[in-house]
Amino acid sequence: MAREWVGADWERLLAQRGDRLMGTAIALTGSRDAGEDLLQAALERVLRKPRQGDWDMEGYLRRVLYNLAADGWRRRGRWRQRLPLLRSEAMAAAADDTAVVDLRDVLVRLVLQLPPKQRAVIVLRYWEQRTEAETASLLGCSEGTVRSAAARGLHRLRELAGPSAGTGTQLTEGRS
Repeated sequence: MAREWVGADWERLLAQRGDRLMGTAIALTGSRDAGEDLLQAALERVLRKPRQGDWDMEGYLRRVLYNLAADGWRRRGRWRQRLPLLRSEAMAAAADDTAVVDLRDVLVRLVLQLPPKQRAVIVLRYWEQRTEAETASLLGCSEGTVRSAAARGLHRLRELAGPSAGTGTQLTEGRS
């Protein structure tokens, strides 16, 4: 029998998965403040139009999150802008905490330059370690579209990173 999700269900979901959802929102927006705003907007949209039935609450919330992020990128035209790439000498240094933070910052800046669909696919596949099938389901597209968007996105990231950012294999390590 179908039932409407109540506040306690959402509170439980956010208690269990809130940190991962916030991490995704931050990865999609590039900053904590914008990530918090994005996650709040997604929650407001989901709670404003409650659905009935046995459905995946987290999956639905994530899909709204990705769609809102893509809408925001389109509205701002941000994907067309070229952000200056900050290349740090620390990236070539030994792997210390500062170098890791610098590398992550550069990677986020590079991902922010991708078109909305490629960005969403890269975040889902490589940041959140989702499968092609999960990514396709969350974005409402085919697995072939996910594969091609991932390939184009990784190719573009390699172009943007250039030779001074290290080898292109760093962008895809840990995921096949």
